[in-house]
Amino acid sequence: MQMRTDLALEAREFVDEEQKGVAVKEENRHGMKISEIRILNEEASRQMNKPIGTYITAELEPLTDNLRDGDGKAEYIGELITPLIPEEGTVLVAGLGNETITPDALGPKSAGNVLATRHISGELKRSLGLSGLRSVAVLAPGVLGQTGIETGELIKSVAARIKPCAVIAIDALASRSLSRLGCTIQISDSGISPGSGVGNHRLSLSRKTMGIPVIGIGVPTVVDAQTLALELIPEAELSYPQRGLVSPRGEQMIVTPREIDLLIERASRLVGMSLNCALHKDLSVDDFCMLLS
Repeated sequence: MQMRTDLALEAREFVDEEQKGVAVKEENRHGMKISEIRILNEEASRQMNKPIGTYITAELEPLTDNLRDGDGKAEYIGELITPLIPEEGTVLVAGLGNETITPDALGPKSAGNVLATRHISGELKRSLGLSGLRSVAVLAPGVLGQTGIETGELIKSVAARIKPCAVIAIDALASRSLSRLGCTIQISDSGISPGSGVGNHRLSLSRKTMGIPVIGIGVPTVVDAQTLALELIPEAELSYPQRGLVSPRGEQMIVTPREIDLLIERASRLVGMSLNCALHKDLSVDDFCMLLS
């Protein structure tokens, strides 16, 4: 059974280190370990089960243990996002997921921390002293079960109307390791598959499906129960009866931290503020707090 993970950093651990078509660069910056993995060809993409593209992972102290760590790291994480965003044009930020299911609420709650500015223009922008604001639209499209409309269809329709230069999609992810929950952020230029964190894959959002760059940002909030069992006992492949213990009645089970409410609150603030820093370089985190209050 394949161990499930949405993190390229973990998928890299499953393949030969000499795998051609995979470039890895690591560094420590501002108290974070930054890993950049570039998947360069189809063979490497197949081996890692990830689309071709660049995957940047920032590992930091657990957000549930560090009250002030989020705002302090937002500017630095924004610096990782900035090179992936086109320099000019409106940016559409989409917070994916179901806000009523806590482990899946990262996207919509992050969207609530992103400054929407597309409606601020001309004289209003000048009079507010915010001439440097970039045009940003923010959308929390919900999920298929709430709207009856595929998330990808909604975002594609909005994009066709407002014609953004790029889409930034935020969603919860799944890790194979409990130690990476709430202390890892993945940024990618390969897009994202809505609902992947809770095992409910929908129409993917990518340059191929949208026609414009799609930047995916995610924080792992869950671990698949079967994956966790293999992680704890790596030498034991689960037999059919054993799989029934972690997937009763064939239902997929996930594991999430007890402090998931706090994790989502702080992770969504960090992601939102990091995006604000990347999109509006002339403003500070304190400015964003004031404008969003």
